[in-house]
Amino acid sequence: MTEQTRESIHASSLPGILGTIDSLISRIESVMLAVGVLLMALNTIANVVGRFVFQSSLYFSEELNSILIILITFAGISYAARHGRHIRMSAIFDTLPPGGRRTMMVIISLVTAVFMLGLCWYSIGYIETQAGRGRVLPALQIPIWWTLVWVPVGFFMTGMQYLLTAIRNLTAKDVYLSTTVLEGYDNDETEV
Repeated sequence: MTEQTRESIHASSLPGILGTIDSLISRIESVMLAVGVLLMALNTIANVVGRFVFQSSLYFSEELNSILIILITFAGISYAARHGRHIRMSAIFDTLPPGGRRTMMVIISLVTAVFMLGLCWYSIGYIETQAGRGRVLPALQIPIWWTLVWVPVGFFMTGMQYLLTAIRNLTAKDVYLSTTVLEGYDNDETEV
């Protein structure tokens, strides 16, 4: 992959500082998802090889995969928001004219951003509670709260993604599901 291709993957259609924030979130999501999936695959393969070749599993494999699932899940919600891939109930939305759909998308995006940022706030409080308890994982012997730091990070990035989507819809003529994805249905979709 060339440097130009790599840059275009993370390019933002938003102007100025908003575009910089959007690109930064895109890069963080990419790193979190790539590292998480690769480490999980490596850990699982090493555990299988250890179990069947050496008759001894990795004692920490299950805990490590649990941590990586949390990382992938909360980076993934931001990634899904960036690509307009969250489930949506659009029966009423689809019947509205373009101006009504844009207004509805701004409201939906702002409400979702508020909820995501609120969940970020509450998850930080939860992590503080867990840190105060001093519990550690049995095999890895790391504090449990370390495994949860990905939760507020994911909620924050998702909240920012929805906030940027609202801004995109306020400044554009078209209706956007995310900062780069126009609303609508592909003509090549087939109903199952």
